[in-house]
Amino acid sequence: MAMAVTNRRVILKRYVQPGLFSEDAMEVVTGETPPPPGAVAGSAAVLVKNLYISCDPYMRNRMIRHEVSTYVADYIPGEVLTNYGVMKVISSGHPGFKAGDLVWGVTGWEEYTLIDKPESLSKINHPDLPLSYYTGVLGLPGLSAYVGFFEVCKPKKGEHVFVSSASGAVGQLVGQLAKITGCHVVGSAGSDEKVNLLKTKFGLDDAFNYKKELDLDTALKRYFPEGIDIYFDNVGGSTLDAVLPNMRLFGRIAACGMISQYNLESPDGVHNLFYIITKRLRMEGFVVFDYKGMYHQFEEEMAGYLKEGKVEYVEDIVEGLDAAPAALIGLFTGRNVGKQLVAISRE
Repeated sequence: MAMAVTNRRVILKRYVQPGLFSEDAMEVVTGETPPPPGAVAGSAAVLVKNLYISCDPYMRNRMIRHEVSTYVADYIPGEVLTNYGVMKVISSGHPGFKAGDLVWGVTGWEEYTLIDKPESLSKINHPDLPLSYYTGVLGLPGLSAYVGFFEVCKPKKGEHVFVSSASGAVGQLVGQLAKITGCHVVGSAGSDEKVNLLKTKFGLDDAFNYKKELDLDTALKRYFPEGIDIYFDNVGGSTLDAVLPNMRLFGRIAACGMISQYNLESPDGVHNLFYIITKRLRMEGFVVFDYKGMYHQFEEEMAGYLKEGKVEYVEDIVEGLDAAPAALIGLFTGRNVGKQLVAISRE
């Protein structure tokens, strides 16, 4: 197959500092297409064409230079950004993959990527569903919702569940899984459009626009007069602080993300931690990579829900690598509606 000569890619231009960051921390450049695996004798690599790439809040943390390493490596200035994506195999030196295979896994924010360790890739088992779903509902955001809710929160039918950032890539699924479980579910979001989505498309019992609430504690007492059994936390900060006094005895809090904190020069304080003791709460943070062994179980269950119409999923897709930096920045201002991703090629 004739290969393209050039390869457009998004690189990190410079490390960013705590606080707001802008598109100029990234740059779209043009380089050469990686050589096919056959060009290197004995290579077990796989050359892929990237179709869809995921935009995720954790990428912002990888743009900071950390003195102490975190759970995922920092990006390096001048090098291509990486994240999960959906790909088509162009050529393969690995016996487990052949040209034309559709796969998903970690790849570059670029048109073509040479995957040195193709064992990290997974074949797409449900090509009858939109391929883009493997950046979201059938990818790590979906797995995050599934394990965070079922493994960390351990829900019971009839419990009262609150989900923050409830229209986001993870939150929209948590709310629907809670409804399938038989829970009473309320979500918060940052616009009236998103609140309407939560109540109509996703079927939550209620939802509110947190930006219109002068006092979150009062709002939570209005929506949960008997208290909250489970809080799925995607935002941290003042929302977490307001939730703690409104939890019921032996409530559970899953700390999935804290997007309200990522752009702050100094994090917000949480003042109501004493309620963890008095209400006998369990608050547990989790990282989805620890639950990769559950992926197959999750994939089959979620694919079934999608095909049966029990779960809906909303995506916010921008076209082309030129739009990718702005799409990533937009996550932190709530510009996206649903799962944010970039379409590089829709073939």
